[in-house]
Amino acid sequence: MYNPQEINKQIYRLALPNIISNFSIPLLGAVDTALMGRLESEHYLGAVGIGGVIFSFIYWGFGFLRMATTGLTAQAFGKKDLRECGRLLLRAICIGITSSLLLLICQWQLIDLSFRLIDASPDVEHLARIYFHIRIYAAPATLCLHAFHGVFLGLQNARYPMFLTIVVNLVNVVLNLVFVRLLDMKVEGIALATVIAQYVGLFVAVQLFSRDYRGILPKWNLRDILAFSKLKRFLNISADIFIRTCCLVFSHAVFTAKSAALSDTLLAINTILLQFISILSFAIDGLAFAAESLIGKYKGADDLQNLKRTTRLIFLWAFLFGGVIMLIFVFFGERLLYIFTDQISLVEQAEVYLIWVIIAPVLNVAAYIWDGIFLGATASRALRNSVIVSTLLYLSAVYLLRPFGNHGLWCALTLLLVARGVSLTVLAPKYLFKSSDS
Repeated sequence: MYNPQEINKQIYRLALPNIISNFSIPLLGAVDTALMGRLESEHYLGAVGIGGVIFSFIYWGFGFLRMATTGLTAQAFGKKDLRECGRLLLRAICIGITSSLLLLICQWQLIDLSFRLIDASPDVEHLARIYFHIRIYAAPATLCLHAFHGVFLGLQNARYPMFLTIVVNLVNVVLNLVFVRLLDMKVEGIALATVIAQYVGLFVAVQLFSRDYRGILPKWNLRDILAFSKLKRFLNISADIFIRTCCLVFSHAVFTAKSAALSDTLLAINTILLQFISILSFAIDGLAFAAESLIGKYKGADDLQNLKRTTRLIFLWAFLFGGVIMLIFVFFGERLLYIFTDQISLVEQAEVYLIWVIIAPVLNVAAYIWDGIFLGATASRALRNSVIVSTLLYLSAVYLLRPFGNHGLWCALTLLLVARGVSLTVLAPKYLFKSSDS
């Protein structure tokens, strides 16, 4: 029986903790930006901005450890196969540890490649390299945390990911202030704080899982955990998500690289304005994460009626939420700029481009929510194809809009999100709303 109140209650129970935890993520970026923006040179701000893009490319690229794990765990939960949920965690951790070791071994090649793609001034590049070679040692903890977040969300538990995210970011913020303000460290303090916070988060995640979910773990059997058919499906979905994520991060890397090529000042301005986009995306992603959990559960149970109804309700809430955020940006956008920097000249120049931030909440919602729905349904191939097409459109727009300078860059970035939303809307009937038996 259709019960919209019950579905809304489930959306609320899953979305609210995700929204709260996601709001703390851009808060961390805002603190990093504010601390660097108050130092004597804008090079520090640019270095953290570029360093953040590089790690976004790396860690978002490995975001499949959370995304694939969430969808598959939610479907196993919908089938009431809790042992498979435990195996999925162990599977993801094995892949995460192996991947992080490769990142540590190849760190010099990664940073060299990054600066072949990003055209930054020598001063900014030097500082970004210092940041990178410290923060890279958080990789094992970060990738394992992806696995824990995915399993918790798949088990319909959004409280633990919220708690973990808040703990990690609070520790990170406190250590940022200690290292930068009290110990007079610069970019190395921001990087070291991140490393310590990630390992604190991993320790807490292990404790939470051991307390409430130890019973779903199967006996350690490597052959069972790495069973070919199960591992193949996990890796196929992960490969699609990896390509999808690489396209998105590459698009943002192009945006940052083109900003740096325009000038160090515009790089600093766009680094600040991207904090607004981060606030938006992480807020709406709270609903998208709820969609992953619920859609995965209904897909696993082959309950197409509730899958469709949940999709409609999540979109309704997302557009309402996006409208509220847009109004906040309209009325308080200029004042919010001063949170990130006390350099009046930067704020005055940033105000010229604030319109792109104001229109983003409504235009970007569809892309964010469809992402969550397609991930929960593990319709990864459609998600991958949509992003590839949208990225090609974006790159074309970046080239064609070069005469318009920074406005052209922001227009291209907006087109990327709109194209993703439109293409996934077109693909949804074919890939989502069909029975697994059909």
